Amino acid sequence: MRVPLSWLREYVDIDLPVPELAELLTNAGLEVESIETVGLPGAALEWDRERIVLAQILKVEQHPDADRLVLATVEYGAAEPKVAVTGAPNLLPYVGRGDLSAEGLYAPYALEGATLYDGHKDGRVKAKLKGRPLRGIYNDSMLCSEKELGISDEHEGIILVTSDELRVTSSERSELVTRRSSLVAPGTPLQNIFGDAVLEIAILPNTARATSIIGVAREVAALTGRPLRQPSADVVMDGPPLDGRVVITTAEPELNPRFVALLIEGVQQTPSPYWMQYRLRLAGQRPINVVVDISNYVMLEVGQPNHTFDYDV
Repeated sequence: MRVPLSWLREYVDIDLPVPELAELLTNAGLEVESIETVGLPGAALEWDRERIVLAQILKVEQHPDADRLVLATVEYGAAEPKVAVTGAPNLLPYVGRGDLSAEGLYAPYALEGATLYDGHKDGRVKAKLKGRPLRGIYNDSMLCSEKELGISDEHEGIILVTSDELRVTSSERSELVTRRSSLVAPGTPLQNIFGDAVLEIAILPNTARATSIIGVAREVAALTGRPLRQPSADVVMDGPPLDGRVVITTAEPELNPRFVALLIEGVQQTPSPYWMQYRLRLAGQRPINVVVDISNYVMLEVGQPNHTFDYDV
């Protein structure tokens, strides 16, 4: 089971170094087989704190000499904004919309000299970013995809997040109330936002109680004396009665004594927010869409199997 440290911190405060936490869990019976770091020191690709930062996208314009390229003006913590040339298709909807600063749209941003994975080569091939002309416009920076950062092999577009999503994904969530503005400041090292460590914990028959993020958090809370923060189970359920609309039949009740169903209407098949996609990737799941991702997220979070069905089928 893959347990991202940032997700674990949602439910229990952790101030131990990651190796010490892994040793503590292993000695308690939750065998940590390996530790994978993402972007942090010790990772296969460490994100340069000076050259790989968070940028806010201020404007997107069409490249004057290339239909598939756009010019993205970004704020990245320097005295003046900078223009990056990119072919990211997920920026095309923003072309010509003028000032985007009110939308709170952010992306990882690499400056000349940064080492990234080459998004156009198979496998993980490192390359140092160097300035060069792109269809007549000099470019020495890059808005990054997941592949270029070593998060996944996804290279169809750059990572796009909103300011609200950044507050959720921050590995410093316990300090969120007092540090909201600084968490989303352009120029913040990407390590501070998406840098993470993932514990690979062996699933053993006598540790089934911990086969979820909350289950592991409960063990950490017990071992360290820190309080456990349970997620809220409150949900608003309203609408007409379901009598006759949903029928549940259990063929073998001795194997499945309880099955509960909810009907949710007005759902759109859209991508889930990036913070959820990122956590699922770290936990070993491939994001699909908001419906499937929520199902998998809840399963990993609380250890409760669940499934979504299309009511119209």
